[in-house]
Amino acid sequence: MASAELQGKYQKLAQEYSKLRAQNQVLKKGVVDEQANSAALKEQLKMKDQSLRKLQQEMDSLTFRNLQLAKRVELLQDELALSEPRGKKNKKSGESSSQLSQEQKSVFDEDLQKKIEENERLHIQFFEADEQHKHVEAELRSRLATLEMEAAQHQAVVDGLTRKYMETIEKLQNDKAKLEVKSQTLEKEAKECRLRTEECQLQLKNLHEDLSSRLEESLSIINEKVPFNDTKYSQYNALNVPVHNRRHQLKMRDIAGQALAFVQDLVKGLLNFHTYTEQRIQIFPVDSAIDTISPLNQKFSQYLHENASYVRPLEEGMLHLFESITEDTVTVLETTVKLKTFSEHLTSYICFLRKILPYQLKSLEEECEASLCTSALRARNLELSQDMKKMTAVFEKLQTYIGLLALPSTEPDGLLRTNYSSVLTNVGAALHGFHDVMKDISKHYSQKATIEHELPTATQKLITTNDCILSSVVALTNGAGKIASFFSNNVDYFIASLSYGPKTASGFISPLSAECMLQYKKKAAAYMKALRKPLLESVPYEEALANRRVLLSSTESREGLAQQVQQSLEKISKLEQEKEHWMLEAQLAKIKLEKENQRTADKLKSTSSGQAVGVAQEGAAVVTAAGQEDASAKAVPVPVHSTSLAPDVESREDLIRNHYMARIVELTSQLQLADSKSVHFYAECRALSKRLALAEKSKEALAEEMKVASQNNSRLQDELTTTKRSYEDQLSMMSDHLCSMNETLSKQREEIDTLKMSSKGNSKKNKSR
Repeated sequence: MASAELQGKYQKLAQEYSKLRAQNQVLKKGVVDEQANSAALKEQLKMKDQSLRKLQQEMDSLTFRNLQLAKRVELLQDELALSEPRGKKNKKSGESSSQLSQEQKSVFDEDLQKKIEENERLHIQFFEADEQHKHVEAELRSRLATLEMEAAQHQAVVDGLTRKYMETIEKLQNDKAKLEVKSQTLEKEAKECRLRTEECQLQLKNLHEDLSSRLEESLSIINEKVPFNDTKYSQYNALNVPVHNRRHQLKMRDIAGQALAFVQDLVKGLLNFHTYTEQRIQIFPVDSAIDTISPLNQKFSQYLHENASYVRPLEEGMLHLFESITEDTVTVLETTVKLKTFSEHLTSYICFLRKILPYQLKSLEEECEASLCTSALRARNLELSQDMKKMTAVFEKLQTYIGLLALPSTEPDGLLRTNYSSVLTNVGAALHGFHDVMKDISKHYSQKATIEHELPTATQKLITTNDCILSSVVALTNGAGKIASFFSNNVDYFIASLSYGPKTASGFISPLSAECMLQYKKKAAAYMKALRKPLLESVPYEEALANRRVLLSSTESREGLAQQVQQSLEKISKLEQEKEHWMLEAQLAKIKLEKENQRTADKLKSTSSGQAVGVAQEGAAVVTAAGQEDASAKAVPVPVHSTSLAPDVESREDLIRNHYMARIVELTSQLQLADSKSVHFYAECRALSKRLALAEKSKEALAEEMKVASQNNSRLQDELTTTKRSYEDQLSMMSDHLCSMNETLSKQREEIDTLKMSSKGNSKKNKSR
């Protein structure tokens, strides 16, 4: 992938380079042409400057001459002004001089007139030359500005091209370095791939040997243990119990429950529709309570009265179909036997519809022939008669497809498995058609009811009956819409669930094989239930060995242990006797102590003044009694004797109680330790069993992974050979491409050098100009 991207990248760069090269040639030609044009224009500008200088010189000489003439005219005018007053003064004296002055004046006037004309002509020439010069100068300046602008643009283009060429050169050099690094990495990867291929070949060889040995072993087991292959023949394969899909069964039961609810609503609507239609015949166009109705309507009413015997079985058949779908069954068309019963009930209802259809049409015709029937009501009756025909046709179509769906459970050759999906699709289309027909009936009947309510002979009974019929028709329309949308939403699931069965692709061969399969499924479920009985708890092997060692070691000293137990029992009995004895002694001592306390209290109350002396004497008597205890037993009073024995008894009882409490605590701790060990061993055993099950599963998974790994290994080996060849081809192509790139880079450098030289020469020429 990387080589392909690089190759595409370099192809794009080569295309861009060729475009830029062509543009460079065009720009070079344009620059040369513009340089020639600028040179020619500069020559023309030089010629114009020379002619302008000449005209400027002529203009300067003319202006100078004009100034001289103007000064001379001023002088002549001054002289004339001076000569006029003199002439007035000397009119009489200078007649001769006046004649001379007139001649001079005429000469001066002629000369002046000539000068004025010449001056005027020169002014005109000067003005025309000046205007022409300004116009030429403006043209030349504008042309010079445009040429300078074009030259600047060309220079900017040349600078941009040189910059772009330098950037492309740097980019190509960077790409060359990257490609060199990438080629090195590819070489390293190729080496690693070679090493991996060698390792994969070794692993492949080992796996091939292992798998060949396993294949031989498995083939020998199959040949010895497998009596026949049940997947070879479809008759035997159909008897295999499929994998139990509890979710599929629960969903099918849920869908069947929804369908049962919709069918119940539909049955209720049909019952109401036929019953209220019967009531309407009794009251319109002739009321049976006032007059006798026509024989046709009597017969029609008699047939409509039997509608429950044809409509109720539809609900019962759907209920039986729902009850047949349980969690333990396999629900496909081959096993839904109750669908045939529902199809038969639907067929009987269609026979009922065919039987009442002619009477219904004739009854509508009688209504049209009535005197109070308007044209609008007649049109509605005709529309209703067409709708009733469509309703019967839709039910016939629906019964045809349901009958086809019921064939696989009774006659397996009646419907091919490939046609199941198309039949289910047609059932959905028929239900939508039933919904459309019911919408038309509801629309036309509501229009008819509104027209009939406006008639003068419309009774309250007729209005109520029409409202009841209209409500039943609306209920039928809603029920038909719900069941059509429900079937359309679940038709894909129905089509997908048809493959649920043995070996999913082939399915069942016949209803008998489906029934046998269900029996086998029950037996298999009973067998699995029997296998799932809890096993009796057993002692772990290590613990049993340890207990055995303990028992063996303890049997040798069994007699000694029995003697120890007997001695301990005797000691316990003696200690219990001593305990009872000392308990009695403690009670006696307690009674004596209470008596002594009572006596001392009485003495204290009687002798309050000599309390201190009495107490001292009593203390001394106690001391002397304690000192003389060994000498004479009679001298010791009873209270003192009892008080001396009480601490010993209490201390012994405390020692015994403490000893037994410590023993009890020790035994309870040992019992708790044993319980904790047993719980630990039980948990460890459960964990070991789980680990064993997981190890078995992992073993199977590893076997499958080994198969996949062998396949992947072969595939990788093939890919490695192909990638190796492709890498070699790419390396050769990259080396050729790098050589060509080096050549193009050298050519680009030469062209850039020539462009730089030419641009430097042009800039020098422009500076010199």
